[in-house]
Amino acid sequence: MIKALRVLIAAVVLLVPAFASAQQQNKLPVPRFVSLRSDKVHVRIGPSQNHEVRWTFAKAGLPVEIIAEFENWRRIRDSDGADGWVHQAMLSGRRTAVIRSNTSAKTIPVYERANGEGSLIAELQPGVIANVRNCAKGWCRISGERFDGFILQTLLWGVYPDELIE
Repeated sequence: MIKALRVLIAAVVLLVPAFASAQQQNKLPVPRFVSLRSDKVHVRIGPSQNHEVRWTFAKAGLPVEIIAEFENWRRIRDSDGADGWVHQAMLSGRRTAVIRSNTSAKTIPVYERANGEGSLIAELQPGVIANVRNCAKGWCRISGERFDGFILQTLLWGVYPDELIE
């Protein structure tokens, strides 16, 4: 009896911090941007494993916007506007962004400095995924496999207009 009570107390001691952590996560603002943690993320029509899979993402790091929360499930929207539910374990707080298409240019310039001046670091095609390092005053520092520089914030999907990221 005493051994069973010790096991129960140990379980409660272990679960309380996990529960508190989950409660703190639910206090994050909605909407907010996050990224996919895995190369295989099922998007469901509702917030449970019992709901049908609507589609499956196949690219880790893709930015998505959380637009609603229900327990451990997050309703997300992608850059095309499609939405559905994913388990929170499939999401990461790492900030990424997709290069938006610009009707006047086939490639988007990435500069050495956050003012459009300095050397041209890269020219990226729409749809390229980049890590967001920081954003301020309308410019974001982004990086990828062969680039690290600054781009106009309005040319990214995965950050809000005038959002400050440090």
